[in-house]
Amino acid sequence: PVPSQQRPPVPPSAAVPPPADATLPPLPGTGPLSPYLSGQPGVDTGAPQRMLPALPPSDAVRVAFLAPLTGPNAGLGQAMLNAAQLAVFDFAGSKFELLVHDTAGTPEGAAEAAAVAIADGASLILGPLLSTSVEAVAPAARAAGVPVIAFSSRRAVAGDGVYTLGFLPSEQVRRVANFALNRGVTRFAALAPDTEYGRVVTAALQQVVEGAGGTVTRVLFYDPAETDFAPVVKDLADYDRRARALETQRAVLRARGDVLSKRALARLKNLDTIGDLPFQALLLPDGGKRLQAVAAHLPFYDIDPAKVHMLGTGRWDTPGLGAEPALLGGWFAAPPLAAREEFQAQYAGVYGAAPPRLATLAYDAAALAAVLAQGDGARDEATGLPRPDFSHATLTDPAGYYGRDGVFRFLDDGTAERGLAVMEVGDHMNTVLSPAPETFTVN
Repeated sequence: PVPSQQRPPVPPSAAVPPPADATLPPLPGTGPLSPYLSGQPGVDTGAPQRMLPALPPSDAVRVAFLAPLTGPNAGLGQAMLNAAQLAVFDFAGSKFELLVHDTAGTPEGAAEAAAVAIADGASLILGPLLSTSVEAVAPAARAAGVPVIAFSSRRAVAGDGVYTLGFLPSEQVRRVANFALNRGVTRFAALAPDTEYGRVVTAALQQVVEGAGGTVTRVLFYDPAETDFAPVVKDLADYDRRARALETQRAVLRARGDVLSKRALARLKNLDTIGDLPFQALLLPDGGKRLQAVAAHLPFYDIDPAKVHMLGTGRWDTPGLGAEPALLGGWFAAPPLAAREEFQAQYAGVYGAAPPRLATLAYDAAALAAVLAQGDGARDEATGLPRPDFSHATLTDPAGYYGRDGVFRFLDDGTAERGLAVMEVGDHMNTVLSPAPETFTVN
């Protein structure tokens, strides 16, 4: 495939055929996403490489792709479109048409894009990205009976024909908290941004820990716009009370004045506080520079990472996190790396740049759509063509699907359940403490 800078720009509301000079990767069955077709990882069907037609036929299955191609999130939207195109090249048959619509990053733009897509005969909508846009798209899609696979991670927008492929923070918390509980941790605390996200993850922590017989001893929130996190960390550490306890102990030892008291006093010389913290693990569900700024204050206020396990969410799934010493050895839940790394290499080879983290969502959504568009063998009585199967029963297949972020399946409520690994933060790279499952248990 030619580099992205040589591709003509994709206009809003346009069908996307593959480039005429594009040699496609091997068809499904020969790579890590073969379970999309066969359900059997690693099965080689012997399918040859082939070229998709330059233009889709008029009787193609039409799938709409809604993303912000203009506006503040245009860069991310274009990258997600790039990823979706890769999936079309990898998985689509000759009767598949991807209709691209620009949402401009607004609910109004998303609603208009969905209306046009439905009028153009789309039988499935992929996207949009933001939860407010998903809410705007849902009424028209439901009225038309067109399912929506959105990229949002907000649980509230899922259900009744809307499926969210985004990473649910509550699911990440459950995974890492259960791992900690199984390692003998019983007392937890959380320090989270005062946002809807922060409240969701802390509520999930309390539910999981208390359900297992543990205790969440402290939950504190901070203003995400704050730049000085010293006061809230100091409060979390109960620093003033513990510092006073140390001074009281020193005063008692000085008053005694005997040899043993002097020795004990010497041992307290380099301490700032005394007394154990009421928690063994601390959840820090943030990322980027804000996470680093919060973490840097922890040792200063005697929250010792050697004694307190630091826990994170998928926001920790970034390179270089171990540069902050307080986070070294911390645990967080994230999708497995292998399939994603292959996708990153494929994307960089085609487009000449690394993909953003959310690009895998677009790839997996388009791959799933391309496969399900080929149907399950049933044919339309009028055309004799395979009927696409975008039914609720198929989308919520309990066996799930294997994608670029590992195994996933849609639940009846429209949210995505994922197989997550537990990672440990290292100096230069993270290590897997508990691997992600490759299959789901099917009752």
